[in-house]
Amino acid sequence: MDEVKPDNSQLIDLVTMKMPFGKYQGRTIIDLPEPYLVWFKQKGFPKGKLGDLLALCYEIKLNGLEGMVRKVKDL
Repeated sequence: MDEVKPDNSQLIDLVTMKMPFGKYQGRTIIDLPEPYLVWFKQKGFPKGKLGDLLALCYEIKLNGLEGMVRKVKDL
C-alpha cells in the first residue's frame, strides 16, 4: 500500500475544494462523512486530483487526524 504524504496544497484543498457530484455535492472534502469515504475505498477512488484528495481524507479520518486538518480550515 502506498503511503499518503500530504503537502500543504493538499491540506488546503481538503478544506476548500467541494465535492463536485453525488449525494454530498457542494460539501468540502474534509466535511464528507466517513462512511461515504469508506464506500469509495471499497469501490475505488476516482482517478486524478479528486481521488487523491478523497483517499487522503479517508486516511486522515481513519487515523484520527481530522482535528489537525480542521485547524487549517479555521485559519
